Amino acid sequence: MTGEPLNPWFWLGLGGVLLALLLGARAVLHRGLAPHATLEGPQPADLGLTAQSVRIPVAGGLSLFAWYVPAGIATQTAPAIVLLHGWGGNASTLLPAAHALHCAGYAVLLPESRNHGRSDRDSHSSLPRFAQDLDSALDWLRLQPGIDATRLSALGHSVGGAAVLLSASRRHDLHAVVSVSAFAHPEQVMRRWLASRRVPYWPLGWLVNRYVERVIGARFDAIAPAHTLSHSHSPVLLVHGLQDRTVPIEDARWLWQNRAQANVTLLECNGSHESFDDLPDVTRKILGFLQPFTRVQLPQSPCLSPEIS
Repeated sequence: MTGEPLNPWFWLGLGGVLLALLLGARAVLHRGLAPHATLEGPQPADLGLTAQSVRIPVAGGLSLFAWYVPAGIATQTAPAIVLLHGWGGNASTLLPAAHALHCAGYAVLLPESRNHGRSDRDSHSSLPRFAQDLDSALDWLRLQPGIDATRLSALGHSVGGAAVLLSASRRHDLHAVVSVSAFAHPEQVMRRWLASRRVPYWPLGWLVNRYVERVIGARFDAIAPAHTLSHSHSPVLLVHGLQDRTVPIEDARWLWQNRAQANVTLLECNGSHESFDDLPDVTRKILGFLQPFTRVQLPQSPCLSPEIS
């Protein structure tokens, strides 16, 4: 005995429910791909830095805002580094690192990715666009007077940390990169993000992730640090907080354990996604990692930023 076929209205109703869920997830997704732009944070002068405000051209006729702090060495060319913030950040985010690097003799550029800070707005933000903006910043920096283009490096935080790894997998002019608090794979990030909004991964979350890949124009597997780290043309320092609740320390450990080459170093520190408990020690170790590749004379102790009131 066979059962009666389901009423066509059942299938219409089921289709309507799925469509509503997909449209709702799509709306949530597009809000997530448009980070809240903030200008909050210290200014270079608050840390004793003399910075130039510059605009850097990017694709589509848009431009990035950036602070540029020249090395201030008149007698010789200087090493240079780009510092790239994370999602929802701005140029202020990495000013303490800029202060320490400038004191060590670097020229420092702090760009704001599209849709962040004072940079131009675009349709969405993504890891590939962070990397594109980083590439534009590096190209701009290497052409500045007094810069030694053979001593170029980059440091990024969170999504910016993933972006420096993506850039290092494509460029041959980066002599060292530092990736701070980066995730291992966008699929994991999206799964955590969807779970926080109570969106089930299967099948809805999986479909959302495939839609994101279509929007950003890249497959997660191709842009994931889990992939790009193995293709880096530069020595890499991974820095991660043991108490990071945004990107678990297991992401960094997985990256290091599955590295395909020997020029990757992992530095685990007490701290969260945004800050480290012993910043002087972390700063000293980052400068020590960069020193052989950028050939700077390190100070006896890192020149740390003054307290901001």
